[in-house]
Amino acid sequence: MFDPTFLKWIHIISSTVLFGTGLGTAFHGLATNIRGDLRGIVAGNKNVVLADWIFTTPAVIIQPATGVGLMLEEGWPFDTHWILASVALYIFVGACWLPVVWLQVRMARIAEECLAAGQSLPPQYKRYFWWWFALGWPAFISMLVIFWLMVAKPDF
Repeated sequence: MFDPTFLKWIHIISSTVLFGTGLGTAFHGLATNIRGDLRGIVAGNKNVVLADWIFTTPAVIIQPATGVGLMLEEGWPFDTHWILASVALYIFVGACWLPVVWLQVRMARIAEECLAAGQSLPPQYKRYFWWWFALGWPAFISMLVIFWLMVAKPDF
């Protein structure tokens, strides 16, 4: 069907982009929000949202497509335990990521509106920020476990 080496390469690159963009946007979003400069927060939020659309979204789509391709090429059954665990964790990561995307977009709008009106960020923005921050931790930890599962392929 496809060259498994090429599929592995694409799978690894997209997982790297997915994790790396998440880590980079988390750092950028956290750093700009902690600094507290509203202009910086507006710019940071715009970049975080843009990075998710340009990098994260395609990687989120490529991951399962290449994963299924590799399963078929390498002869891994769909009910292999490490694959089922990876899929469950990937769904969990998505369940964290979707509200994070909504929060990022909402935070960007609120910050832009506050900057335009010459106002400080409202308490709602800070609640959104802390939810954004909190949802990132289980997603990142789950991605690390998925990486381990992909490499170790444990038979449990």
